[in-house]
Amino acid sequence: MKQQNKWINFIVVVAVLIVINVLGAYVFHRFDFTADKRFTLSEKTKSLLEKNEKPVIVTVFLKGELPPAFIRLQAAVSDILSDYKAYSKADFKLVYVDPLAGLSTQEQDTVIYNLAQNGIEATRTTLKTESGSTEKLVVPMAMIESNGKQMPVKLLQNFNVAGSYEENINRSIENLEYTLTSSLKKVINGYNPRIGFTESNGELSDLQLYDARASLANNYVVGRVDLNTITKEGLDKLNMMVIAKPKKPFTETEKYKINYFVMNGGKVLWSIDQVTAELDSLRGRGGQMATNNNLNLDDMLFMYGARINYNIIADPANSAEIPVSTGAVGGQGQMQLLPWIYYPILLPDTIHSVVKNLDGIKSEFPSTVDTIGAKGVTKSYILSTSPYNKVYNTPKPFSLQMVAEQLNPKEFQSVPQNVGILLEGNFPSVFAGRPLPAGITAPFTTAITSKPGKMIIIGDGDVFKNQVSEKDGSPFPLGFDRYSQRTFGNKALLLNIVDYFTDEDNLIALRNKEVKIRLLDKAKIKLEKTKWQFINVVAPLLLLIFFAIFQHYYRKYKYAK
Repeated sequence: MKQQNKWINFIVVVAVLIVINVLGAYVFHRFDFTADKRFTLSEKTKSLLEKNEKPVIVTVFLKGELPPAFIRLQAAVSDILSDYKAYSKADFKLVYVDPLAGLSTQEQDTVIYNLAQNGIEATRTTLKTESGSTEKLVVPMAMIESNGKQMPVKLLQNFNVAGSYEENINRSIENLEYTLTSSLKKVINGYNPRIGFTESNGELSDLQLYDARASLANNYVVGRVDLNTITKEGLDKLNMMVIAKPKKPFTETEKYKINYFVMNGGKVLWSIDQVTAELDSLRGRGGQMATNNNLNLDDMLFMYGARINYNIIADPANSAEIPVSTGAVGGQGQMQLLPWIYYPILLPDTIHSVVKNLDGIKSEFPSTVDTIGAKGVTKSYILSTSPYNKVYNTPKPFSLQMVAEQLNPKEFQSVPQNVGILLEGNFPSVFAGRPLPAGITAPFTTAITSKPGKMIIIGDGDVFKNQVSEKDGSPFPLGFDRYSQRTFGNKALLLNIVDYFTDEDNLIALRNKEVKIRLLDKAKIKLEKTKWQFINVVAPLLLLIFFAIFQHYYRKYKYAK
């Protein structure tokens, strides 16, 4: 009877295993027991993959001998793409290549140049080791191809040589799903929203906006908008308007067109200098008096729910550096990088997805931004200074000699000053009940409140301006500071805002995923290295030998009876 029960149990186990394997061939499910659900795709990503019918090819260039910090990123990329492949109804092909494997230095340079033409950028990393440091050239990029289109994808986000690799890698892993899903959606759907940078009021030039426009051109239709000549039909074709550092007052006609765009649900990004302060104006002259800018926009922004104040923020605790001549050495002036407290590095809010996990944002003579009560409009502060700051009202004199001033710490004890704000909702019309301005023969709309819309107001006109080389006049990447050789988060901020404004599925919410970093204590590892090597290598072997000896004598004792 016992023998028969054993056979029955064996048959039942085999049958269960067969059923599980058959079901597994038709039903896919991944069990994620991690607390932060790092291996679980969002429903938005699953829906995109399940609805897609077009073959997709993803080529990952992060392969080969990698620095230890990048191996974790490589594993995370492989894991998440395996899930994409499993959930995809269409053919989803994954290709992993090391484009620099086995190549000489000269051959690597050629390959890197060719990859760069397609948006694939290599990164030279410097990693600290116990014996010093080592350099490694890696390509933390991927290329998504589908529907006759291809798009490069940056797997390593927020890279900054001044920061720790662990933090950069962890933030990159947190953003992987958003980065891959948003790129995949753009490739599959082929939808290219239209973005217009205004140019009729002395805004930033094409050269100053070169990298901003070039970075957006891969996924959007980008151009300049002249508010004097654009028609109602032209405004209807726009999805987003960027007003970056205007210098001349807006006419009522121009404001009417902006207001119509807002009433129609258009998204507006305001990057406004409320005061006339420029570092270039201080060079070669004794100083400059910073005065108020008359842009004729105060009433408009007030109606929408915000106000940019006529002041300048100084932040000695967190500011960018500028080159300053510190004297003559051998008959020539010596340049030195010194903190310029009127160039605060703005801190992104840690909660809102549009700025979550961004590096600091470089600003130049920013002003504070306040909220005004507006029915039906919600407000969220997204950019601010450090708590150690001081606000100066204008007019205010400036000179480069101020960089050497001794600061009184007590004067800068304050609270964070808000410089960027997000407004969302139904905005009131600025022209409701008012006569049509000159040049408008018939009303564009009679609406007194807008369709659901969004706008971001930043109290600095230079946030999206790229620097230009003094040698050959070529533009630097947006956010890159040619003096300190540091890259700030300005470009990532622009890309996030555009994604947030133009993506109806709100995929940027995927950036809210947090992967808790669990790093080993390096100091403790160094002090207790031998101990943990013994525990992890020798101890298991000793235990194995002990149980083998125990089992030998136990069997001998048991069967000797």
